[in-house]
Amino acid sequence: MGYRDGGGFRKFYQQQVEWILALIDRYYQDSITTEQYLKMMDQLGQEPNLDEIPPELDDFPLEVQEAFVVHLMLPDKWDGASGQYMGKDWAALEPLLNINQIPDDDRKTLCFFLKFIESANTININESLKRQQDATQRRMKSK
Repeated sequence: MGYRDGGGFRKFYQQQVEWILALIDRYYQDSITTEQYLKMMDQLGQEPNLDEIPPELDDFPLEVQEAFVVHLMLPDKWDGASGQYMGKDWAALEPLLNINQIPDDDRKTLCFFLKFIESANTININESLKRQQDATQRRMKSK
């Protein structure tokens, strides 16, 4: 992921982090797969734009891939009254870090990306639920 030591490398490291955070946002916003995107570009007769190809898990650095793995293992929290997704239950984080043998030096970085992944995932799930609720309400009104 780059070096955090020395003034010359801080900017490089910050650029990497910003790129990864933008990639995580795209990972949750894109509704098509890379294969579907490439097929669509082929049908349109256009060259695929590398900046528009939907990211896949292996496009991320190892630390971020580990954060995705831990994120998937954390249990979900739902609000029983409203049905709203509330994110992950972080109580199981330390045992999961131990099980996945995440070194102590990498835990801070992993938790940083894990929190961003959780935020993007929560927003994505709640927006999807809102769209479904709105569609159901429109169907009910039309009857």
